[in-house]
Amino acid sequence: MKISIVDLEVFYRVGVPEEERAKPQRLLLAIEMQFDFSAAAKTDSIADTIDYFAVSQRLLKFGEGKSWKLIEKLAADVRGMILSEFKPQGVSVEVKKFPIPQARYVSVVVP
Repeated sequence: MKISIVDLEVFYRVGVPEEERAKPQRLLLAIEMQFDFSAAAKTDSIADTIDYFAVSQRLLKFGEGKSWKLIEKLAADVRGMILSEFKPQGVSVEVKKFPIPQARYVSVVVP
């Protein structure tokens, strides 16, 4: 079973050159959390699942006061935070960035 947050728009400071990290830029995050929510399906209680709203709110604030050179490191950091704070059985993180005008986006996935 999985819970997905698809293309959450966040603004983080990321990029190899300092001038690219000077201001937050738009990124899209796609999160897939593996979690057995069969209890929640029976109880209808948020206590028996992962609160995807809480995850999204945490992600919206995750970049405050931080910067990354590589989206690979950013994806790994997001994955680590979700694993430690929300305790899914597994998580995959995709970070989409828009640095190349001729491409729809560039992305990395950390499974």
